Amino acid sequence: MTTSRDMSSFFETQIANAKTHFERALDCKHTEFDDLYPYMNEHPQFFWYKRYVAWQELLTVVRLAGELEVEWKQWFTAAQVQYVECKVLEARVLDHWYQDDKQKLEEEVGADE
Repeated sequence: MTTSRDMSSFFETQIANAKTHFERALDCKHTEFDDLYPYMNEHPQFFWYKRYVAWQELLTVVRLAGELEVEWKQWFTAAQVQYVECKVLEARVLDHWYQDDKQKLEEEVGADE
């Protein structure tokens, strides 16, 4: 029998994996999707399609977690939560996904000086 703790643990793993997959696609790094379509790497549109597929995977896992009342927002920055809740993969998502991470890094580097 599956407990709610098992379900939460399962979805935490799925959310982490989907987020990592999206971020790797966003950074144009190798993902499992590349292995499915190795001949497509030569086409520029492939990277957009790959990002879209990873985004849809992330949205699906988040939607299921939400329907099962599993907390998912803790794995994202406030801006990333807004992007996920808007559901549209637009330029600002691609341009600003790491924005809070960059600001934190700049603050940490500035504090060391």
